[in-house]
Amino acid sequence: MGDQSTTNPLIMEAKPVHPLHQIAETPTHKLLLKQWLKEEELILNRISLKETQIDGVRREITNLYCFFFIFHSTLLILLFNSASSTPHGGACRRSWIPSLCSLLCSLGLVWAVRYKTDVESHMEKLLEREKEDGKLLGKCVEELKKKGVEFDLLKEVDALRRAKSLRVEAKAVRKWSARDFVTLFFFTVSCLVLALVRVILCN
Repeated sequence: MGDQSTTNPLIMEAKPVHPLHQIAETPTHKLLLKQWLKEEELILNRISLKETQIDGVRREITNLYCFFFIFHSTLLILLFNSASSTPHGGACRRSWIPSLCSLLCSLGLVWAVRYKTDVESHMEKLLEREKEDGKLLGKCVEELKKKGVEFDLLKEVDALRRAKSLRVEAKAVRKWSARDFVTLFFFTVSCLVLALVRVILCN
């Protein structure tokens, strides 16, 4: 009985302390955990903001698509009605005016679509970078919670900084992207509209 009474306190004393209790009792680890949790929250807020901005840019691109087709459809209908009510020669001689307007508007819309798609692509890269930072920081927070005071501050923090600073985006060989095909499509449609303007007014 005496042996059992002496071994029980030893067993109680040997019970490991939970890592979170160790962190709470260590000022440096506690401060680091608070900073990382705060930074993790800021990253989530930035991710949410960028996703909202990307959705806004995509809506603007969709509006530009719709305006492009509505503009050219309206232009062709008006020119057809005008050509049917004016003398043949006069409408054909003045065909350069609607052709020039159509060309300028088409180039402006194509440039606007290209610009917005580039903005969308840039913001998607920033969003991906924020998500990678969030995953990296989340792993460090989990390691800190798991290891407690055994977490090597200098080693782990230095590894986190090095991973952020040395992260280089792999530059793939330049290939045709969806944005290039969209630009080519709208340019082709613009050329077809110019040909239709000439056909409507001169034939």
